[in-house]
Amino acid sequence: MNTKEQNSKKDLKENKDIMQEKEICDDVDSKDIESSEEKNTSSDKAQCKEAEVVSDQEEKQVSDQEEKVGSEQKENEDKTKVADKDMKFGKKKGQDELGEKLLELQDKYVRLSAEFDNYRKRMLKERMDLIKNAGENILVNVLPVMDNFERALASIEKTDDVVAVKDGISLIYKGFQDFLKQNGIKEIECIEKDFNTDEQEAITKIPAPKEELKGKVVDCVQKGYFLNDKVIRFAKVVVGE
Repeated sequence: MNTKEQNSKKDLKENKDIMQEKEICDDVDSKDIESSEEKNTSSDKAQCKEAEVVSDQEEKQVSDQEEKVGSEQKENEDKTKVADKDMKFGKKKGQDELGEKLLELQDKYVRLSAEFDNYRKRMLKERMDLIKNAGENILVNVLPVMDNFERALASIEKTDDVVAVKDGISLIYKGFQDFLKQNGIKEIECIEKDFNTDEQEAITKIPAPKEELKGKVVDCVQKGYFLNDKVIRFAKVVVGE
């Protein structure tokens, strides 16, 4: 029995030692687990803290960016307002200048219109006076010829000298021819000249008295005249054929 008891005590002791070792191992494992958990927790906390820092930095950057964008937008709005104000002011100023220019042009137009109307009336009056009195100078120069005719008629009644009367009439005729020449009137010469429709008007045709007079003016029934270089009366002629 003693031996059994001893063996039993020995087994109990061994079991107790085993249990103690097991408890020690469990404590060690527990402590290792707790340490590992603590480390993991500390690492997680550090990561969370770093994440919070990064998040704060990102939020600050976003906030700064938003503030910068807002500042730029406000600055652009201010510039736009200033530009709109300047544009409105410039537009109003331009409208005022255009209004003044328009009034100035209207005033000039009214003045020019009045001046032109006065000029037109004056020219119309002068033209009417010119038409009315156009022959004044000519008629004044014709009056001496009229005086000469009156004197010739008076002389015819008092004298029987036909030669003197003829000479007087010839002088009057010559004076009248000189008067016509002074006013640019010239006789169209046509006798024995080639027939010219620009200066002459044929009233009839007759056999030419000579061979060389064929197609030429044989006789002049009524004289034609130039006024300067313009035909004012065609000569009425007889043409040989």
